[in-house]
Amino acid sequence: MSGIAKNGDAFEPERGTGYEVGIKGDFLNGRLSSTLAFYTVTKTNVATADPSDLTGSFSIQIGEQHARGIEFDIAGEILPGWKVIGSYAYTDAEITEDNTYPVGNALANTPQHTSSLWTTYTFQRGPLEGFGFGGGIFANSKAYGDLDNSYTIPGFVRTDAALFYKKDRLRASVNFKNLFSVRYFEGTFLGTANPAAPFTVQGTISWEF
Repeated sequence: MSGIAKNGDAFEPERGTGYEVGIKGDFLNGRLSSTLAFYTVTKTNVATADPSDLTGSFSIQIGEQHARGIEFDIAGEILPGWKVIGSYAYTDAEITEDNTYPVGNALANTPQHTSSLWTTYTFQRGPLEGFGFGGGIFANSKAYGDLDNSYTIPGFVRTDAALFYKKDRLRASVNFKNLFSVRYFEGTFLGTANPAAPFTVQGTISWEF
């Protein structure tokens, strides 16, 4: 944890208190399963400016941050060889107590909406048995880049794809990330936005012993 106490004492760890409730369901005779969860988390002992310090060098642990949201996941094998996994999350995260940043500001690098959908198909028989392909999309809404909420990181939609082969102990794959070389950012640090990689190809091969 960053920050220095005026009396020189070490800071206590930040503490998080969370509650979650959810439901789970199966569909298509058990071939698909899904979960829906609602949660709330409060983080306390967050370091914030010490109002008694005129130099701005010291901090006290009275800051508090709160997040609540919804998470939905669905996964399964719709037909033999055809698998799908999807997710969506809504996050409302804000500052609830602080001496430095305005109460109500959104937390940095926390998009309200994130979602993904990935599907693969593996040939089950014939000369192509073991070969497969997949593709999917990953999307984030915009997010603030700092706790001042002085600038935003744009949202994005990224497309990935893959080719793979599985036979006995052999595993081989070629992954295509950011297929259309979409320009987006993976987050910020000290006011600097971190650009994500453009179109990338990665191949792997392994043998299980």
